[in-house]
Amino acid sequence: MGKFKLKTNPLVKDVFAKYPDEVKQQMYNLRKLIIETAEESDSVTELEETLKWGEPAYITRHGSTLRIDWKHKTPTEYAMYFQCTSRLVGTFKLLFGDIFRYEGNRALVFGLEQKIPDAEIRDCIKAALTYHKVKHLETLGI
Repeated sequence: MGKFKLKTNPLVKDVFAKYPDEVKQQMYNLRKLIIETAEESDSVTELEETLKWGEPAYITRHGSTLRIDWKHKTPTEYAMYFQCTSRLVGTFKLLFGDIFRYEGNRALVFGLEQKIPDAEIRDCIKAALTYHKVKHLETLGI
């Protein structure tokens, strides 16, 4: 494994701080999974944590932007968002079926009380963070 660098926009911390107490832990857990998965991937050397549309977003050189958020209009759930024009969510549906709840071709949706399947979500994260290197593969390297 090479040298890994995390570059964080300080405004991201403010967004996390504004989440309701009952949501913060789940959001921090998704953040931790994204960072750990990036660190464990040989093809990810730098991860940028920034804001896109006011939501925490994660960007790599060869990846597709990955966002996470909780919204007031759906207070009992939070989500991980993917570029809807990519093959990511469609491939996740094919491989993981009803392990996840999907929002069209753009998101994996989680209930606040739900236990997220660790191995499967890490596969999804890795596919997003390395998308432009794996998009030619039938199942995106998963």
